[in-house]
Amino acid sequence: MSIRIVFMGSPDFALPTLSKLAKSYHVVGVITQPDRASGRGRELKSPPVKTLALELNIPIMQPEKLRAPEALEQLRAWDPELIVVAAFGQILKKDVLEMPRYGCINVHASLLPRWRGAAPINAAILAGDEEIGVTIMKMDVGLDTGPMLAMKSMRLASDLTTDSALQALSQLGADLLIETLPDYFSGKLIPQAQPEDGATYAPMLKKEDGLLDFTHSAVELERRVRAMNPWPGAWLEWKGNPLKVLRASTVSVEKGLPSGSRFIVDGRPAVQSAEGALVLDEIQPAGRKSMSGKSFLAGTRDW
Repeated sequence: MSIRIVFMGSPDFALPTLSKLAKSYHVVGVITQPDRASGRGRELKSPPVKTLALELNIPIMQPEKLRAPEALEQLRAWDPELIVVAAFGQILKKDVLEMPRYGCINVHASLLPRWRGAAPINAAILAGDEEIGVTIMKMDVGLDTGPMLAMKSMRLASDLTTDSALQALSQLGADLLIETLPDYFSGKLIPQAQPEDGATYAPMLKKEDGLLDFTHSAVELERRVRAMNPWPGAWLEWKGNPLKVLRASTVSVEKGLPSGSRFIVDGRPAVQSAEGALVLDEIQPAGRKSMSGKSFLAGTRDW
């Protein structure tokens, strides 16, 4: 189809959407975040969307701020009829939202209006939601408040992390977008306003959100371990350093120990919580590789 589309996205979540769009439509340009210094060597690293756009030979723009005059000039030069957004990482102003004849469409990783904002999957796991999903939404000046075109859900399995959930939802969202666009372009599908009830907000995560607070229940802590995977990672302090917890499980124990007390359950390290205990199935001590909880205990005498 000859409709001119500009795609905006940055992380791995956006890759399936860009890939499927490029196969079905004329993607005239890609806007993604600038390269950032990463790792111990602080070498510049490109966002995943840039790498894919280069492979697809699509023109790329990486503005620090989309509102910069030179960025807006390039966007106008591309003359998009539709802008598709998937985890771009910048707020779109009114002049951009109104530029394309079909507006701006967002692939959002939640069942709106629940979990508007930057970290919807993390929030869903933390809250113990039974379902997650994607919403195809026409963007407005609010934060994920625009009218909806389509929605699809999936069960939030008890072993899903944010990382694995986002992988599944990225495919779900890409497929749903491609299914939705023909009826949207033809006028058969009219965006529907989001309901007022049930709106919640999922703010951007901070590093300190990964700290495990054992005054909470083991069930809540296990959710936090999954919700903080891969970033910022769940952790507790051990010997003055952070001990990352990559996988954990819960057990019901009645030891009468105060919260935060450490002991061993079936050969694995465990920590007493406000209710039950958190068993550390896979961990990563500071400066070392990840290992099973049993391997960790085999190499330390003072857990």
